[in-house]
Amino acid sequence: MTQVRIVTDSTADLPEEVRERLGIEMVPLQVLFGSESFLDSITLKAEQFYDKLVAFGGLPTTSQPSPAEFMSVYERILDETPDAAILSIHLSSQFSGTYQSAVIANSMLEREADVTVFDSRSASCGIGMLVVRAAEMAQAGSSKAEIVAEIERMRNATELYFLVETLEYLQKGGRIGKASALIGSILNIKPILSIDQTGVIVPVDKVRGSKKAIQRIIDLLKEKFPGDVPVSVHFAWTSQRGSALELYEAVKASFNVAQISTTTLGPVVGAHVGPGTAAVFMQKI
Repeated sequence: MTQVRIVTDSTADLPEEVRERLGIEMVPLQVLFGSESFLDSITLKAEQFYDKLVAFGGLPTTSQPSPAEFMSVYERILDETPDAAILSIHLSSQFSGTYQSAVIANSMLEREADVTVFDSRSASCGIGMLVVRAAEMAQAGSSKAEIVAEIERMRNATELYFLVETLEYLQKGGRIGKASALIGSILNIKPILSIDQTGVIVPVDKVRGSKKAIQRIIDLLKEKFPGDVPVSVHFAWTSQRGSALELYEAVKASFNVAQISTTTLGPVVGAHVGPGTAAVFMQKI
């Protein structure tokens, strides 16, 4: 039976222990603080990043892996397991050229290879949950077609909402205008954001204050997951966890949570949303 090997990128925010246990290959993006360059989750861990972000005072930039970096990983996998089928799962193609780099790398391989590049249309836990499920199925002997069908189902069934502590990073990154950021900060407006089915960040609502924002997210999730439906929940947060912990407790109290996990938003995602961000991903079991 053909062995399926799973590849992802650092924006999946998967701990090294999980990657090693499940045999997941990870290609890092870069984070740049001025002239200083770091490999996401390798030479710059999440906790270090948020300390550095506060001290830096500006906006770090990020850079996608090159096709050559993906080719190197694919070639190594094929050297180790010549008949392997590779499933490469990545950050939304609407956020970054990472997915496209993987596609180009596949086209540049000089040997016959069974490589599928999959657009998660998400970020952080939205990628990580797909990658973990894919790797578990691969270890259990599922075919690549079976794995792709399952992660497509999961991608379409997941609801995501997130809050940011400050609009500054979204404004600096060009997501919202300067006037909107200023007014939002003055009035304590909290935008509720999501990622749509095409992988684009979209505004869902805006309310005044964190407590009302959290309650609004609970109400939105109840529209999708009514009654006592068992759900799997994944939380992603930064080093500042005030609102995130409130959201975490509110979700646990409001739903039949059968599975739950948490992760820290890594440097690349954190560079675009800023400290104090809280995200919840939910799906039916």
